[in-house]
Amino acid sequence: MLNSMLVAGFLMGATPQVGQVAPDFTVKDTSGKSYTLSEMVKTGPVILAFFPKAFTGGCTKELAAYTERYADVQKLDGQLLAVSTDAPQDLVKFKESLKAPFAFVPDPDATLTSLYDVKMPVMNLANRYTFVIGEDRKVLKVDEGKDAIDPKAAIAACPLRKKADAAAKDATKAPAK
Repeated sequence: MLNSMLVAGFLMGATPQVGQVAPDFTVKDTSGKSYTLSEMVKTGPVILAFFPKAFTGGCTKELAAYTERYADVQKLDGQLLAVSTDAPQDLVKFKESLKAPFAFVPDPDATLTSLYDVKMPVMNLANRYTFVIGEDRKVLKVDEGKDAIDPKAAIAACPLRKKADAAAKDATKAPAK
């Protein structure tokens, strides 16, 4: 019976796919700042980059590339959260070594990693996945494995939001005085 439940779980797959609504969450980064996805997407796209292990070859290459291209993310009013099951102190050192200007989110209990169904079986590590999440938490792009190392496709998938459009949309939601 357990085997049939495991097989059913693998076939169903809870990893968010393009067009689906991404699970909402609230997390804290290595500096203690809090981030809530449903609030973040109101100001622009969110790149949620899960990576397996700080200071390893692929992860260093991926996050160094995001560091180099972060100005492109900012031009799109985007935000980037780099998520790993590493201990918070390891992520602080990793972020500092890269001089990364974006948030690193420690997930040592794999809570967020499990919510997005990107946890490696048996091991407490995240598989390499990148989600681009737009308005209303809609998943716009999913990259995994080697494809997630180069941020080019994820950045290209971020929609450009015109500030005037966003302001007009907010104004229509404002309560009448």
